Amino acid sequence: MRETWRWFGPDDPVTLDNARQAGAAGIVTALHHITDGRAWRDDDVAARKRAVEAAGLTWDVCESIPVSAAIKLRQGPYRRDIDAWKDSLKSLVRSGVATVCYNFMPVVDWTRTDLAYPTPSGGLALRFDMPAFVAYDVFVLERPGAETDYSAAALAAARARRATLDDAAFATIEKNVVGGMPARQAEYARAGFLEALRPYAGLAPADLRANLFAFVGEVAPVAAELGARLAIHPDDPPFSLFGLPRVVSTADDYRALLAAVPVSANGMTLCAGSLGARADNDLVAMAREFGPRVHFAHLRNVAREADGSFVEAEHLGGDVDMVALVQALLDEEERRRREGRVDWEIPMRPDHGHLLADDIGKAGANPGYSCVGRLKGLAELRGVMRALQWRAA
Repeated sequence: MRETWRWFGPDDPVTLDNARQAGAAGIVTALHHITDGRAWRDDDVAARKRAVEAAGLTWDVCESIPVSAAIKLRQGPYRRDIDAWKDSLKSLVRSGVATVCYNFMPVVDWTRTDLAYPTPSGGLALRFDMPAFVAYDVFVLERPGAETDYSAAALAAARARRATLDDAAFATIEKNVVGGMPARQAEYARAGFLEALRPYAGLAPADLRANLFAFVGEVAPVAAELGARLAIHPDDPPFSLFGLPRVVSTADDYRALLAAVPVSANGMTLCAGSLGARADNDLVAMAREFGPRVHFAHLRNVAREADGSFVEAEHLGGDVDMVALVQALLDEEERRRREGRVDWEIPMRPDHGHLLADDIGKAGANPGYSCVGRLKGLAELRGVMRALQWRAA
């Protein structure tokens, strides 16, 4: 697999030089400063590519071209936004960037309640605390109808957790959950967040799924004509948040999407950590079933808890069998080589990483995207790949 590294642009405190020193060959980036749905200009895309190449690296994957709320709702200026999305895709391909990761999560992108959860080794991890999340949604945000979205057991656990958290703790949870995480399209204050949820009231999973199929049905044929590959990222976490439907969470979801738009350009980002937060997702089986459509891989691990909570574990720890998953992806690469596919090599990146060593307390680091933790994760994954390749030789 091709080793890549996510970079958030010139303001990222983890530099391109750091990525090269970590051993990455490719970069995963985007025009993160453009989030309003307008088309990316050739000049802006080319400038980003030049910056990457000046550091001796290649821009391998765009993550992500934002998908607007209008597209997800299929309302308002959605036609304009789809056309702009296609234009951004064309600009990327003209600069030689042919793999595009994107997601279809409404309002909230990836979500964690705790950005500095202590690990046994002394590092700090990202965590999703289900009782704390429910307590915030029901008792602090006071989202209309929130209580009906949770089981009696979940509500009881939330009430118990509420009693242990003060206003400062809930303020931190609100900042983490609503205020914005790296690469999110929008950050909200409480009132604005409730307003952003309002258009989705009554939108059923089947409705959002139909809107996704309609969108991909338009953009995937364009990607195919351009020689590009689209890699939809799973929901993170892979279950409903704030009563919003999520429709890219399971193997069945991927089967439905890949069948609805049966062109090879319509593919997936196999994110082990996102999908691994559900016990009913068999990551190794998914890698083997969907292998021909796996255009990108995020390799990280999670340790699940019975109440739906999870913590981001060591890359080779947690509940995902990372060694077996890497083997399945290497097997897919070998199958592609025999088939003669030009895109036989699957780009992967070490997704997230613990806050370790002198990164702890360092100002400006993006949660999950500090340097040392990802360097450690990439080194571990590289070791697994080399060992498996040596054994197969």
